[in-house]
Amino acid sequence: MALQFDPQQGKFVNDAPPCPNLAPLGCNWRAGPEGGLCRSCAMTLTIPDLAVEGNLALLSQSEAAKRWVLANLARWGWFTDSDTGPWPVFHMLSEHARHQEVDVTMGHASGIITINVVEADDAVRIERQQEFDELHRSMIGHMRHEIAHFLFERLSVLPCFLEAFRAMFGDERADYAQALAAHYAAPKDKGTSHISNYATMHPHEDWAESAAHILHLVDLTDSLMASGLNGPQIPPPGYDAYADIDAAHLLTVATAVSIAVNEINRALDNPDVYPFVLTETTRAKLGFAHRWLSQGAAGASAPPA
Repeated sequence: MALQFDPQQGKFVNDAPPCPNLAPLGCNWRAGPEGGLCRSCAMTLTIPDLAVEGNLALLSQSEAAKRWVLANLARWGWFTDSDTGPWPVFHMLSEHARHQEVDVTMGHASGIITINVVEADDAVRIERQQEFDELHRSMIGHMRHEIAHFLFERLSVLPCFLEAFRAMFGDERADYAQALAAHYAAPKDKGTSHISNYATMHPHEDWAESAAHILHLVDLTDSLMASGLNGPQIPPPGYDAYADIDAAHLLTVATAVSIAVNEINRALDNPDVYPFVLTETTRAKLGFAHRWLSQGAAGASAPPA
C-alpha cells in the first residue's frame, strides 16, 4: 500500500488519500480536506507555464524543497492545524516563458513569496553560486530564507520583539532600496559580525540569513541523529534538535556535527557541507533567531524566556 506523508503527524501513513499532485508533481503528502491539495501544494497560487519544456521538472523539484522546509517548521508548530495566524502563499515562477526568457526576482512581500524555479536546475544553480559567490546557494536555502522574511512579519507584532531585534540586528526601517543599491555597488565583507556577505546588506537580510542558518543547522543535526552516528560532543541517541530550547547547547552540538560531516566530505575531496565559522556575534544572532522561531506559533503570544 502506498504511503503518504501526514504533515500534521510528521510521519508517513498508509490510510490517507494522496495529494492530487502526486502524479504531475510527485507530491507524496496526504490530500487536504475533502481530497483537495495537500497543505504545501495549497500554498502555491501561481505556477510556471508547464507547456514550456523543463518547467514541470523544475516546479516538481522546487515544490519538494518547499515541502521539506514546511515539514521542518511544523516541528516547531508553524503552519500546522493549530497555527491560526497568517500563512504565506507562493508564486512559483520560471524564467523560461513560451516565447522568451523573463526576469524573476526571488523575494517576499506582503505575505507572498516568489520563487524562481529555474534555480532547481543543477547547472543554473552552480553558475549562480559562482556568479554571486554563494557556494552553498540551494533551493532549500532559498525557501528557508524567504519564509524567514515572512516569519519576521509574524513575529514583529509581538511584544518586545522589535526592540530586541533592533538591538541585535539594527533598525529594519532603514531604506531597503538604498541598501540594496549600495550592497551591489560595493559589497561588504561579512567580517566577524555577519553569517554571510549578503547579511551585511540590511537588517532584514541579516535576520533572514541568520534564521535560514539556524534552520540549516537544526535540520543537519536532526538528520545526523536520525542516522544513529555518534562522536565527541554529539549527544547519544534520542536527542531531538528541534526540542532543544538551549540555543548555546544546540549550536555547540551543530558545530560538532558540521565538523564531523565536513571531515567525511573532505575524505572524498568534496566541499564542506557547512563551511561557515560561527563567531561570538553570529552565534548570538543565530541564538536570537532560534529562541523566537522555536517557540512556534503556539508560543508566539509571549516573548521567549
